[in-house]
Amino acid sequence: MRDLLKIYNTDIETNQFQEIKEFKKGSWINLVNPSENEIRKVCESINIQEDFIRYALDYEEKARIDQEEDDNTILFIIDVPIIEKNEENDIYTTIPLGMIVVRDDFFITVSLKKNKIIEDFERKKIKNFQTYKKTRFIFQIMYLNSSYYLKYLEQINKETEIAEYILKNSMKNKELLKLLSLEKGLVYFTTSLKSNELVMEKTMRGKIIKLYEEDSEILEDAITENRQAIEMAQIYSNILNGTMDAYASIISNNLNGVMKFLTSVTIILAVPTMISSFWGMNVNLPFQNSKLGFMIMIIVSVLMTLIVTWWLNRKDMLK
Repeated sequence: MRDLLKIYNTDIETNQFQEIKEFKKGSWINLVNPSENEIRKVCESINIQEDFIRYALDYEEKARIDQEEDDNTILFIIDVPIIEKNEENDIYTTIPLGMIVVRDDFFITVSLKKNKIIEDFERKKIKNFQTYKKTRFIFQIMYLNSSYYLKYLEQINKETEIAEYILKNSMKNKELLKLLSLEKGLVYFTTSLKSNELVMEKTMRGKIIKLYEEDSEILEDAITENRQAIEMAQIYSNILNGTMDAYASIISNNLNGVMKFLTSVTIILAVPTMISSFWGMNVNLPFQNSKLGFMIMIIVSVLMTLIVTWWLNRKDMLK
């Protein structure tokens, strides 16, 4: 069973990043869907309110900034992109990620599920990253988060093109459902990106957390990447909406064609049925006493059927 609570620290002298067991000043505490005992343990050990951790564990929580001036604790919540697996398709969605600056002592990240952003920091993939530089840490997370949005948007675009190629050759419900899922993911992304932009712009003003000159560029780059992601998400969403409308029209047109063809076939089959019904009446009819009466009826039925078929074909009712 994996640990839901991990503590990391960068040594000031050696600059070595490692996992530790105790709550040490300057360390980074990472919580992934923590239990009640783990929440209580963290809050009692570093003296913060449990609400700050629980906010980030609410799946519906929106991106925002909250500040507790009494104990100088600041909560940043942003939406991060994730890919959830199911039996048929990958589902693109977002979850809240909480970042808590506890005085000048600790930095906490809280999320409901594992995500690529935090994993990259845990695996030491980020340059110039130290746990005790909390402002830079926040900005690096924001920048990396915007980069992952761009990456996932490119994946969505590629999957859309593949689904469209398949649908050109064969109308399959599986591919149509995949396009619907991608369209839903783009809606989540667009909404989350706009909320993240508000958080970053509010942070940029410098009233929430102290801005250092060398770190401000990271935040500026994060805002630029986020805006680019918003534009891409809106463009892809518009394209996908147009594609879905086009396929809806194609499906409706195909259905109309099938109904038109079936109606025409019904009319053609009704002709011999109607003629044979006339000759089946219990009244005096032409050729009823003739030995060739049956053959004459068949010939008349065939001729009438051919005439009706020719006329319907001329009116494009059999295509």
